[in-house]
This record gives sequence, C-alpha cells and structure tokens, in this order.
Amino acid sequence: MRLERAELRLVSLPLLKPFRTSFGEMTDKTFVLLRLFGEGLEGVAEGVMDVRPDFREETISGALALLQETVLPSVLGQEFTNPEHLMRSLAGIRGNRMALATLEMAFWDLWARSLGLPLSSVLGGVRSEVAVGVSLGIQPSIEATVDSATRHAEQGYKRIKLKIQPGWDVKMVRAVKEALGELPVTVDANAAYSLAHINVLRELDTLGLDYIEQPLAWNDMRDHAKLQALMHTPLCLDECITSAQDARKALEMAACRLVNIKVGRVGGHLEARRVHDVAASFSAPVWCGGMLESGVGRAHNIHLATLENFTKPGDTSSSSRYWARDIIHEPLETSGGMMAVPKGAGIGVTLDLPFLDSVTRMKVDVTPERRAVAGTAT
Repeated sequence: MRLERAELRLVSLPLLKPFRTSFGEMTDKTFVLLRLFGEGLEGVAEGVMDVRPDFREETISGALALLQETVLPSVLGQEFTNPEHLMRSLAGIRGNRMALATLEMAFWDLWARSLGLPLSSVLGGVRSEVAVGVSLGIQPSIEATVDSATRHAEQGYKRIKLKIQPGWDVKMVRAVKEALGELPVTVDANAAYSLAHINVLRELDTLGLDYIEQPLAWNDMRDHAKLQALMHTPLCLDECITSAQDARKALEMAACRLVNIKVGRVGGHLEARRVHDVAASFSAPVWCGGMLESGVGRAHNIHLATLENFTKPGDTSSSSRYWARDIIHEPLETSGGMMAVPKGAGIGVTLDLPFLDSVTRMKVDVTPERRAVAGTAT
C-alpha cells in the first residue's frame, strides 16, 4: 500500500448540549481529522487530543505540528505492507501516542478497504454488534441527573456512567442507584480525587457500583494500588494506561481490576489489541471508552469493541445524543442497548464532505514532497 498524500483538518462540531466533567464544560468538540490517500482509496481517523492538555499531555496544536511537519512527510511516498510495518517505521518517535494513533488508525481503515474487509474482521473481532452504555456529564442538580439516568435506562442502555468530582458524588450517586435498581452504574472521576478523600471513596464503595473509574491522579498507579486494597468495588484505570506494559504493571500490582481501552490514548489499534490481550491474560475485562468522538472515531471504537475480551458495555452510544448532524452519512444509533457494527470495508462509514467543509476551521494538504502545499483557514 503506497501512501500518496494526506489531508489534515481542524474540525469544530457543536454539541447538542454542554458536557461537563471535572475538567470543565465543553460546548463543542474540536478535533483533528486525517484523510489518508493511497492507490485510489481513502482512510480516515480523528485525533482525540484536546485543545488544552487536560486529559493527557498532548494538545491539538502540538499534534497538528508533529503530523504535518514530521510524521506524515516521513511516510508519504512510501509503501507499507500492513499497519505493523507502518508503525515500525515510526518507532523512533517517543510519546505522542494520540498523534501517532491518528495516522495508524487512518492507515488501518485504508488497509482494510484495500482488502475489501471490515476493520473488525482484520482486527480479529468476534461480534456483529456491541453492548453500549452511556456516559452522563455533571448535571445542574441531582434531580436532573436522576431524570437523565432514568431516561437512558428506559432507552435500553446497559450501563449508566456518572461523572463525579469532590462535592458531587455520594449523594447524587446514591439517588441514581436507588432510581435504577439493578442496572449497572459506574462513576468516573477523571483523576479528581486523592487518598485524602478516602472517606468519600469508602462511602462510594458501599453503593454497589460496578466499578469506579480513575479516581486518583492520571499518572499514579501506586496510590491506586493502595486504594484498591481498601475497596471492595473494582477500580478501572483510564488515563494511567497508555500501553500494554502499563496494563501489565497495573494488573500485576493490583492497581485495578479492569481497564478502559481508548484506542487513541494507547497509540492506535495495534497497541489497543495488545492491552486487550494483556488484560485477558489476567482475566480482567476491558471496555471501550469514548472521547466525544464524531462518527469517524465512534466507528473505529465500535470495530475495536468486537474483540472477545470487551465484555463490559462501552461508551459508543448513539451519535444523536451529541450532534444535531454528524460528519458522516451513516447513522450510528443504538437499539436495545446494542450498537451494530457498520457494514462494508474499513470502518464502514463515509464522510459528508459538504457538511464537513462547513465545520472545518483549517485544512492542510500534505504531499510526499515533505511540505504542506495548500492551506485554508475559515
């Protein structure tokens, strides 16, 4: 597969309603979109880095510069037999997993399309649909949270995840649990707590949660291991896990009992599969996390979640929960708490280019001549 050219876009897609976490409130999703062209075909992926380094260290501006000035010029004009071959050529680049994942995922889509196969098939997936949960941002009130959780439960979602932060936790979670009965409920702290909050965390431990996600610092497995030893509720790590090695270390030291796999966070589908396999060797379930992706990233996530050890409902809920209009033609909607895997070669979705143009803030074409040859800003 010869890579001929690439197109980088900065896209800003308005959210239907604000989404609030312990990081702050989002009213739109701004992301990098990469279109990769070769042999008459196109592969596409989106980056999950943010404007600010709130989730991990990477940022949109840094990723755009790295992709445009270093990564893409080093691979365009070259031939690669498969994704492993592509990533071996970039082995000298340290870190920047989200930026590298953007290229790697676009190449997986392109390569699968060249084979005429769905991405799930070439990844080794075993399902034609995946179980879906829903992630609820911090709401204006406990009553509003209970109402939202109840509505989503009635829609068939198989797990309700609640964003929490100090001061917005036990009372709210208890109210939701009482309203939902046996439906699995989880909480996600996005690293907002420390061991100084042990009393609050122990109260959460009494509420019958399916798991507690990333309660402590984004880079601290040791304190998570201390906390897990004090808790009956399983801990799930997210921000801490950027590789299969991280997953192995976390599970060996009992810092968690399950893992949230975000394909962009770990550097792409290759490493996501390795994390999946490591977790399976520890009999630790995994599930597919979300980063408020558009239909492109959402489709990649759905295909990944067809792997065997994705036994917990993921965050790949209906696109219509987030967007009045998505950047793809195909609707990605749940039915009875299940999301069908998009059909067709690659990720199985196609770009709505006229609408995509309307939400594109910047576009740059990159060619094998190792320079950006055309750019527009809107």
